[in-house]
Amino acid sequence: MSDFIKTSDQRDAIALLSSPARYILLFGGSRSGKTFILIYAMLVRALKAPGSRHVILRAHFNSVKQSVFMDTLPKVISLAFNGLSYRENRSDWLITLPNRSEIWIGGLDDNERADKILGKEFATIYFNEASEIGYHAVSTALSRLAQKTALVNKAYFDCNPAGKSHWSYKLFVDKIDPASRTPLRFPELYAAMLMNPQGNADNLAAGYIDQVLGGLTERQRQRFLEGRWFDDREGALWKRGLIDAFRVDYPPELSRVVIGVDPAVTSGKNSDHTGIVTAGVSVAGEFYVLSDVSLRGSPLEWAAAVASEYERWQADRVIGEVNNGGDLIEMNLRNVNRNISFKSVRASRGKIARAEPVAALYEQKKVHHVGCFPELEEEMCNYAPGLSVTSPDRLDALVWALFELSSRPGGSRLISA
Repeated sequence: MSDFIKTSDQRDAIALLSSPARYILLFGGSRSGKTFILIYAMLVRALKAPGSRHVILRAHFNSVKQSVFMDTLPKVISLAFNGLSYRENRSDWLITLPNRSEIWIGGLDDNERADKILGKEFATIYFNEASEIGYHAVSTALSRLAQKTALVNKAYFDCNPAGKSHWSYKLFVDKIDPASRTPLRFPELYAAMLMNPQGNADNLAAGYIDQVLGGLTERQRQRFLEGRWFDDREGALWKRGLIDAFRVDYPPELSRVVIGVDPAVTSGKNSDHTGIVTAGVSVAGEFYVLSDVSLRGSPLEWAAAVASEYERWQADRVIGEVNNGGDLIEMNLRNVNRNISFKSVRASRGKIARAEPVAALYEQKKVHHVGCFPELEEEMCNYAPGLSVTSPDRLDALVWALFELSSRPGGSRLISA
C-alpha cells in the first residue's frame, strides 16, 4: 500500500468510517474528496477480508461506469495501492482482487442488471450520489447487506445536499425513518460528516473553488461550495415534500411518452443549459417524469442527447420551444435522427402562467418522479411568482412535456427503461 497523503477532512472521514456507526453519510460540496475516500475505505475492507464482496451503486449505470469504474476506482488503486493487481470483468462490471474479494458496480435504472447484482450478498454497499436515488431503492439494496465475513457490514453514502425533505436529511440529520416518519430504533448507528472543497484544495485545479464554484448562483454556491441543506423557498410553486411523497422507482405501463426541450440560445461554457426532460402518462392517467439529461453543449451535442432519449424511452414526440431558434431546432434534430416526430411550441405567456397548470397536477397527486432529479427539483422548488430566477431551463422542458401529455391522451403500450 502506498503512503498517499490524506487531507485533514479525509483523515476525519477515516476515523468516522472506523467508528461503531454502520450507516455513514459524507455530504458536502463538489470535488471535496468524498468519493475518493469512500472507495479507499472499501478497498481496505476488501483486502482485509478474503473473498468478501462489495458494491458501488448509483441511480444510473452509465454514470457509475464512467465516473467510478473508468475513473475514480483505478485512480484510487494507482495512488493509494500502487502495485496492487486486479482483474477487470467488463461483462458483469466488477474487479477481483488477489485475495478473491470483489468490488461490483451497478445502476438502479435497469431492472435486469439491478436484480442480478442484488441477488448477491455484500459486506459493504456504497450509494454514490445518494441524492439521485429514491429511498425505496435504497431500502431494497440494504436488504443485501448480509454477507458473513470477518468485517462488520457497513453502508456508505455520499451526496451534495438536497432539500431538508430528502430522505438522506431525514435519516442522517433528523434521525427519522423516511418511510414511517418515526424515530430511528438505533440512531447511534447512523453518522454523517460535512466535507467541502476547501478541505480538498491541494488536489483541485487552480481557480476551481473561487472561479468555477464561486461563479455559481447563490443557491448553487450554497449546495456545491458550502454543502448546505435547503429549506423550501417561500411562495415556490413546488414543495419538496410533495415531490418526495409520490416518488417511485419504476414506471408502470405508459400510454404516451414525450421529451420536452428548451434549447439554449448560445453554446459554450457560459451558455444556459438546454433543458431535456422526458415524461410519460400511464393508462390510468398518472404522469411520470422519467429522465433529465439537460446539458450545456453545442447544438449537435444536445440534439444527440435528445435522439438518445427518444430511442431509449421509445418516445412518441419531441416538444421543443422555438421562440429563439425557430425552424433551426427541428432541423438540428433531424440532422441527428430524421425520423424524430417533432412539435414546436411557442411561449406566448410568462413562465409562471405556463408553470401553474403543471404545478396543479402535482398538487392533485398525479405526478411521480421515477427516481431523483436533484438539479431539476432544485429549479422547481426555487421558482416562485415575482422572484427573479436565472433561466430555469430544466423546469421549462418539464412544463412543456407535462403540458403536452395532460392535453393529449394516447393509446396503451409498454416501454423498457
